[in-house]
Amino acid sequence: MSLRNSRKTYGTIAKYLHWITALLFLGAYLSVYYRQWFTIKDTPENWNALQLHLSFGITIGVLVLLRVIWRLTERAPDLEPGSAITHFFAHIGHYVLYAVMIIMPITGYMATGASNDFFFLFSIAKFEDTWLYTDFFVNTLGITVSDYEQTFDYIHKDILGAWGVWLLILFHILAALYHHYIKQDDTLIKMTSRKANDHEYY
Repeated sequence: MSLRNSRKTYGTIAKYLHWITALLFLGAYLSVYYRQWFTIKDTPENWNALQLHLSFGITIGVLVLLRVIWRLTERAPDLEPGSAITHFFAHIGHYVLYAVMIIMPITGYMATGASNDFFFLFSIAKFEDTWLYTDFFVNTLGITVSDYEQTFDYIHKDILGAWGVWLLILFHILAALYHHYIKQDDTLIKMTSRKANDHEYY
């Protein structure tokens, strides 16, 4: 299987980036729900669950950056046959997915008041303790955490975290199943297994 994308299918790198991102989102949700439902506030267990959630979130941010770079430098496989409106909504859906994958880590990191003990291996400073916050946000823009914390927290937790991401995941899965079982095309296969002629790059 080729590392690069081709006209027929996604390459190994794109597939790994896709499925690892999915697993990281699952880990982020499991850790935060565990913290909310099964731990007591201000206990070590509660704190460790938060640290896991932050670790998953930061990793998602880095991985999404790599995904964007890879997407901009690699061709995408040809779209399956369909109407112009179908292709239009497919593109819109992908843009929304990428937007949410970018917004979630950024709002989470910038609004949290805790440093991250990254998977209990090393420490990552909270946003308030970074040069970007001090030199650019505070000294240049005159913006402090108190100016955006409530808004970012609401976007991260109440809009996207509670509803938006789940709805996008649901639509994403339903769309994949629709293509696989009803249209019976190769949309799902492109991201799950090898296709013939996947060495054709142009």
